Amino acid sequence: MADCLRRRGHEVLILISEKEIDRLASEGHGDFEFRKLPAIGLGRVFSLKTVNFLTQSWKAYGVCRGLVDEFRADTVLGMGGFTSTPPIVAGKRKGCRTLVHDSNAIPGKANRLTARFCDVVLLGVAEAANYFPKSKTRVVGTPVRAGFREPVPRGRALDLFGLEEGVKTLLVMGGSQGARRVNRLVCEALRVLDGAGVALQVIHLTGPGDHGEVTEACRGLKIRTKILPFCHEMQMAYTVADLAISRAGGSSLAELAFFGVPSILIPYPHAAEDHQRRNAEVFVRAGAAVMADEKELTGEVLSEMLRELCRDAPRLAALSEKASQLGAGDAAEEIARAIEEAPA
Repeated sequence: MADCLRRRGHEVLILISEKEIDRLASEGHGDFEFRKLPAIGLGRVFSLKTVNFLTQSWKAYGVCRGLVDEFRADTVLGMGGFTSTPPIVAGKRKGCRTLVHDSNAIPGKANRLTARFCDVVLLGVAEAANYFPKSKTRVVGTPVRAGFREPVPRGRALDLFGLEEGVKTLLVMGGSQGARRVNRLVCEALRVLDGAGVALQVIHLTGPGDHGEVTEACRGLKIRTKILPFCHEMQMAYTVADLAISRAGGSSLAELAFFGVPSILIPYPHAAEDHQRRNAEVFVRAGAAVMADEKELTGEVLSEMLRELCRDAPRLAALSEKASQLGAGDAAEEIARAIEEAPA
């Protein structure tokens, strides 16, 4: 969004939390100004975490009031989570135009709260519209990085990861922080496929915490694997991916759709209100993905799913086409136009 707004002549200040994953995500974007806000997470109601939540929220609100004045902000856009709430509230109190975006089929508690202080609520999928006042909502899709729109030669991307042309490439990603259970299931499945001599190569994004374990588990495999804790060149990874295994977070799904990558979706079973399952169901209904229940999944079962899909070129092509249809349009431009509209 910052890239899009800058291209349209606007100045942008990006607020992030103090979490390590936000620091990693902001690396390589030194041309933008970032400010950190206290990390905010709401635990169970009436727990000790609630006191910390309120304290951190008030502290962040005070910081944001100062930032709105310092930056002379006209508009505050929240992209989800409780980190968005203090700047939105501060902006509203200061007379700014306020907007929030939610990429999930079931909006989180933070966005439902934040929406009360917003002029416009922007949605990634239509299924979320029932959770907000109809007069405020607008379905725009979920924005993807500006760099994704610059075509990358497949050969160059393969070279980056040390992979071969002509071999099916599997992209494994559990979200920005990884997914331990998915990582272990994939390692089990790869050992089965390796023993069966299946022609496959893998880009496995483990998250920072599981990189060592996955590297050790895949040691000695004939299947070529590129194992990374985090990837700043995701357009390269998506360019070479013939199939993906992924959680079902809103941003990941938007990126898979943009590149038309067929996927096996394994929703995080403990996500708030099971929203990842609802996200995945949107893709499954559209014929853009298949879904697997983590609780019922084994390495053997996952290996068979991979084997069947890799052998079925027409099905992969159909999944890819349907995914591309879900990724049509330019959500960032839609959001920018909503920001630029005069207040009602």
